[in-house]
Amino acid sequence: MEITIDDWGLIPYGQAYEQQKQCFDQAIQQKMKGLPVENRVIFCEHPHVITLGRNALSANLLFPESILKEKQVALFQTDRGGDITYHGPGQIVGYPILDLENFHIGLKEYIYRLEEIIIRTISDYGITGERLNGATGVWIDANIPHKARKMAAIGVRSSRYVTMHGFALNVNTDLNYFQLINPCGFTDKGVTSVQKETGAEIAISEIKAVLIEQFNRRFMQILPRCSHPRR
Repeated sequence: MEITIDDWGLIPYGQAYEQQKQCFDQAIQQKMKGLPVENRVIFCEHPHVITLGRNALSANLLFPESILKEKQVALFQTDRGGDITYHGPGQIVGYPILDLENFHIGLKEYIYRLEEIIIRTISDYGITGERLNGATGVWIDANIPHKARKMAAIGVRSSRYVTMHGFALNVNTDLNYFQLINPCGFTDKGVTSVQKETGAEIAISEIKAVLIEQFNRRFMQILPRCSHPRR
């Protein structure tokens, strides 16, 4: 089963959402007609933005919108699962649009595989990623009180076993922006990045290449394809 890769570079969240939704809707329409779905993984980065998932609590946004505007941080209500999170430069966001029936897996196994892809990716940099019971994503020191910190957030949506949204991996992210929120609704856990854990800035392109390799191992053959954002 082939998967293509789109790299949209740095793109505003709202524009990326509309383009992603077009791909998602097209995939659903193809599937309903009994036609093959083009499985793809979209990589991008976003300018500073805070997004609220379907289950987000307003109390987890710690500052009013006026403060966000001063800091040039956009705010979006979105239709993914999960609570509140931050996206910004230096963070790799992945939007897989996959027909899970092509891979004979359900949503639970899909999320497990996304976590595994990220765990394996960061292990190349000497970082031990873990799962945390009751919380999706990839964590460091997951079960050590007051030391657990999140490296990657995961929030997805699916319809007819076709997925959208996905993951956000902190690479060289400015973690100060997470102070604007209770990340993913947690008040007793921190956030981290590859840069913070290794003490070195890592090229985004380098980590994307590792992610693609890991997708290849867990979802079969991938055909890399660089493309410009759709207008």
